[in-house]
Amino acid sequence: MPPPPPHDRLPLMKVLHTADWQLGKPYGRFTPELRAALTEARFDVIDTLGKAATEHSARHILVAGDIFDTEGPEDRTIVQAVSRMERHPCHWWLLPGNHDFARNGGLWDRVRAKAGDRITILTTPEPRELEDGAWLLPAPLTHRHNLDDPTEAFDTTQTPGARLRIGLAHGSIRDFGSRGETNNQIPPDRARRASLDYLALGDWHGVLKIDARTWYAGTPETDRFQNNNSGHALLVELSPGADPVVTPLRTGRFHWLIRERTVSSAADFDADCAALLSETDAPNTLLQLTLAGITDLTDRVAILAKIENDLAHRLRFLDLRDENLVGRPTENDLAALDVEGTLGIAAQKLNALSQSAGPEARIARRALERLLVEYNREDQA
Repeated sequence: MPPPPPHDRLPLMKVLHTADWQLGKPYGRFTPELRAALTEARFDVIDTLGKAATEHSARHILVAGDIFDTEGPEDRTIVQAVSRMERHPCHWWLLPGNHDFARNGGLWDRVRAKAGDRITILTTPEPRELEDGAWLLPAPLTHRHNLDDPTEAFDTTQTPGARLRIGLAHGSIRDFGSRGETNNQIPPDRARRASLDYLALGDWHGVLKIDARTWYAGTPETDRFQNNNSGHALLVELSPGADPVVTPLRTGRFHWLIRERTVSSAADFDADCAALLSETDAPNTLLQLTLAGITDLTDRVAILAKIENDLAHRLRFLDLRDENLVGRPTENDLAALDVEGTLGIAAQKLNALSQSAGPEARIARRALERLLVEYNREDQA
């Protein structure tokens, strides 16, 4: 049997790649209770990362920018971050991003004053030797918006005796994404150009593979409604001369789900709810739910009652969008409102208006629905 290739005889190195913690994020749209829970989860995920690194024998955690949400976080935010990291035996390498860029006398001097030997803050672009022959090439940002490519210097950076070259940067892959970013742009082939064994990126908040040696880790704790595979960190196994083995590890506590449903009846919606609850951890789920379709008016009322009185209480948060769920009154619905007096007259006028083509039709449908709800409530009382 022929001998194995040289890189197979060299020690395997493992690192954990993460980014975009954005500690101190305000979550202003939520209630104080939920804001507190989401904030605490972002601190807790630091412990999750430390435990994952220990479990998988990764001695280094590379944080590719935006550790903090702003360049001026509260002291408590800094102390919590540092103390959580120092609980774990791994080494943390922190790169300033566009939210927490490096400047003299700024945030990172405050962090450095509180950090111990297990934390290295990469405020300058000088390469660092993680271990014998394993070099880290950092590209810290010094402004929120940089027109230049922060990784351009990687191509000519010298790393004497390197067996591994690992890039660490924060920015947008050129021509990538729907946001039209024009700042901090990185060419998609930077790893090849700079002879990198791995390029660890931050800025995109979900796990994304650009090529075999270039990955976004995303945020380890999801922070928005976006289908982008967030809530992970990447375990990266490196061998000289070989493509890295990259394994996403689930780290997030909260799940932010986006669901769109076309509904035809209350029974169908009940079945959808049962399926949703069976496949999710409801107390830790934030749901953006968009409903569309046409039902009879009684069913639409029942669907909204199900949401208000049951589903919304099971979930941690519910963002309901029901503008395109139309309730059309049936003969039975109208018969229930076919009473003498002002109520009956109002129901007839609203029904006629709801079927018109004018802008008042939507308002009339909602008013007719409210009328049915209130009438049934009064009838039951």
